[in-house]
Amino acid sequence: MSSDHASRQAVLERIANALERLAPSAAPSVDWRTKPAYVWDGANARELDEIVAPALDDLRGIDRQKAQVLENLARLAWGYAAHDMLLWGARGMGKSALLRAATQAVQEKAPMALALVQVAPDALDSLPELFHQLVQVERQFLIFVDDLGFAEDDTVGPRRLRSWLEGGVESRPASTRLAVTSNRRAILARQASEQESGSDESPLNRRDAVDDKLALADRFGLSLGFHPCGKEQYLEIVRAYAEPRGLSFSEEEALEWAMQRGQRSGRSAWQFVVELAGRAEKPI
Repeated sequence: MSSDHASRQAVLERIANALERLAPSAAPSVDWRTKPAYVWDGANARELDEIVAPALDDLRGIDRQKAQVLENLARLAWGYAAHDMLLWGARGMGKSALLRAATQAVQEKAPMALALVQVAPDALDSLPELFHQLVQVERQFLIFVDDLGFAEDDTVGPRRLRSWLEGGVESRPASTRLAVTSNRRAILARQASEQESGSDESPLNRRDAVDDKLALADRFGLSLGFHPCGKEQYLEIVRAYAEPRGLSFSEEEALEWAMQRGQRSGRSAWQFVVELAGRAEKPI
């Protein structure tokens, strides 16, 4: 082999090695059959070995919602007819915690029957690719979108979500159901101009003008509202968290804690109990 040929060969090898380093590594394969939960980032899935969630019994003040979510997820796990779910309302009242805890409870009775797949709100456009992967898997999946909201001028996102819910061209596998949490029942805020009645418009026409935005919630078979705690309900939640941990408190201090945070909710009750445990030098 001539020295020129050897030199050219060495250059080509260096170029090939450099291109190989620059090329993105192949995404690791995902085993959709064995993990309790996954996170979908819009391109790839990450496996989770456990679902971090409170025990269902620790979620107080939402007994009706707990019962309905748990029953619906049990149906899904066994392959029976089940609803898409919208959990809407006051922040801190346990919407996302309930979905995680209920999934975990169903998995305890039916291991590997149901998996939770959390999808970031900004990854909604990639749901067709996720559905394409899941349709090939013999397992049931809850697709979980936490804290969903659309900009007022976004008309594409809500319509695509409606299409997935209603079984349009981009339909999802029968083995999947969507669960969405939102601070608003309509998911989109209603503009003031849409609430005003025009002098020449009929009520039907006014309703048609806002249907694309406000009717999205109607596509969920199960829509559950979560409302702010009353005083007694809030104190009941604090007691439910504090007493099993041997933590004492005064009602006045508990209420003041909530007032300083601008809400009486399950979240603020838990944060107050964390504070109590810290003062008592106890883990939680």
